Amino acid sequence: MPAKPKFKSDAFEAIHSSASGMFRAGTISKATMRHFDDTCLAVPPTFAPAEIKELRERHQERAARLKRLLAEVQLPVMDSPSHIVPLFVGDARLCKQASDELMSRHGIYIQPINYPTVPRGTERLRITPTPYHDDTVMDRLVEALRDVWERLQIRRAA
Repeated sequence: MPAKPKFKSDAFEAIHSSASGMFRAGTISKATMRHFDDTCLAVPPTFAPAEIKELRERHQERAARLKRLLAEVQLPVMDSPSHIVPLFVGDARLCKQASDELMSRHGIYIQPINYPTVPRGTERLRITPTPYHDDTVMDRLVEALRDVWERLQIRRAA
């Protein structure tokens, strides 16, 4: 689900909502809708090049830390060159169940990845840490995953 846009004010949000409905109904053009976007939506923050570099480095550091924490508790983290941290489950039913348990018991949403996105037998949870996930959040996630792995008796890493 895309992130909810930020508006300049509640009034602008109401105007934009009405325009969006009119656009979906086909009563206003794409160009007119762009005008409403420009008028109603808040300008996204800008970052200096040094800030961007710092965020990228922190993003990679956060992903590396999470991979290390998962490996330390023998959770089956899969190799990944990107910031995405795949956690191997290997069974579609268990993968969906693990995702559901994380949400219902721990209030954590993690996307289950099943066939046809990945081959059968390689189902996984896809974790996407950000530069803003601190150590406390990551530690809480690891404990929640350990709980779900034990509860569902999902195979751990060798």
